[in-house]
Amino acid sequence: MAETLQFELVSPERLVLSEPAEMVVVPGAEGDFGAMPRHSLLISAVRPGVIDVYQNGAITSRIFVAGGFAEVTGERCTVLAEEAIAVADLDPGAVTARLEAAQRALAEATDDPTRAQAQLKVAIAEAMRVALEPKAVAH
Repeated sequence: MAETLQFELVSPERLVLSEPAEMVVVPGAEGDFGAMPRHSLLISAVRPGVIDVYQNGAITSRIFVAGGFAEVTGERCTVLAEEAIAVADLDPGAVTARLEAAQRALAEATDDPTRAQAQLKVAIAEAMRVALEPKAVAH
């Protein structure tokens, strides 16, 4: 059996996932990173995107996160997410409606704080839309 690290994904509402994993690919603020057993200590902001959890060399879970923070040690990867939804549970219609509402809010923003909040909502909705696209498989 391959070596694993403990992966925990926590949202404000609940513990979303807690399981051993061979690797966890996280959408870090500076780019995606893979957390594996014996990883160096790392703390990173998490951008909106998909976390892929690997077991036996294959993705076993895909979870959309709307941002947050990740902490990685040699034994554990913990992600504190602002919002977390299994990719399989994303509704394309709801994602489209969310994106359209965010784009309207951005167009109607009249000050910098409101505009910044609307831009974040657009970025999250666009990342959700991308998460719904079929994942390319390397050969």
